[in-house]
This record gives sequence, structure tokens and C-alpha cells, in this order.
Amino acid sequence: MGDPTIRRAQPFDAGAMAALLQAIIDKGGTTALRGPVMGADLRDWMAQTDTIWHVAELDGDILGFQWIGPNSALPPQACDIATFVDLDRHGLGIGTRLFDASRKAAKAAGFAWINATIRKENTGGLSYYQSRGFEPYGQDAEREHRRYLL
Repeated sequence: MGDPTIRRAQPFDAGAMAALLQAIIDKGGTTALRGPVMGADLRDWMAQTDTIWHVAELDGDILGFQWIGPNSALPPQACDIATFVDLDRHGLGIGTRLFDASRKAAKAAGFAWINATIRKENTGGLSYYQSRGFEPYGQDAEREHRRYLL
């Protein structure tokens, strides 16, 4: 496999992104998202102000995507992050490349830190964010909260 291109997501990517996300939802255990997700849903989410979306693309295929954006439950200097990589493409550096782009975008947007909320049973997600340098700062019965200082 060659190196994927990391670029800002566009509305025309929404269908492929939704299919990738739906496969992750259907597998279960790693995302709090439930139910069907359609391309129109992703286009609506992408249209929200202050969100920044990146995709990893190789030969026209979307291998993963990541978004950052504000969350009213967080202080204004923080943003949330979510990462989704094709189930058959884990461990190939896609998440690393996506985070490099998102980290730079978050800093350029004026955020001071990035919040990741990860389901406790999502051991892959917990490892991923830890390996990026996210530090634990809270938890509840189902999720851990980790922070990356920019």
C-alpha cells in the first residue's frame, strides 16, 4: 500500500465516509454512535461551523477520517476529536497522519487542547489516543476523557 493523502474532507466524500462509519457502528464496541448513518448525515455534520474534517485517501478510496470541533460541554479553548479508520486498515499509520493534520488545524484555529472521549471497552481507541500523547483527566462509568495540550 502506498501512502494515503491527507486532505480536508469535502461534501462529496460524505457517502464514502458514512459507509466506513456504518461498518464500524455495525461491528460495535468502539463508538457511541448508533443506528444508520447516511451521507446526508455526514454532510450536515460537516456543515457545522467551527468543525474541521480530514480524510485519508488512497487511489480514490477513503481509508479513514477525523474531525475536530467545539463542544458546549467543554471550555471554549478546547475541541473534541473523533477518529474513524477502515476496519481492515488499522495499524498502517492512517490515524497518525490524520492526527498530524488535525493537531495543526486545532492549533491554527486557536484551541489550547483537544478532548477525546473514549468508550472504556474501546481498547484500540484508548491505545491510539495514548500513543498520540493524550493524558487521562476524567472518566465516568462508560467512558474515559483524555486531553492533548497543544
